Amino acid sequence: MAKWTPQHEAPEPLEGPVVATITGGTILWFVLFLVQLPFYGWFDDHGHLWWVWTCLAGCGLGLIGIWYVRGRDAALKRHAAQQADGTATGARAESQ
Repeated sequence: MAKWTPQHEAPEPLEGPVVATITGGTILWFVLFLVQLPFYGWFDDHGHLWWVWTCLAGCGLGLIGIWYVRGRDAALKRHAAQQADGTATGARAESQ
């Protein structure tokens, strides 16, 4: 089993515009839902009604995702500010 153990450390996770990405995806799901609404009868006749509701579910889950990633982003910024404040406070204490 030891030969399958990785010998290197995992890289740091990539950070990007997470809030914008989730917001864009949510808007896309909602637009797809709106585009499919005029064809509701056709989807129903052909047994593809789940496509419409999948888009609405994607929009709903996206709204939850926006709430989540905004909170995560705010927490990361608060933590970074606390770290910077702690470093600045520590630097001031050393110089006195």
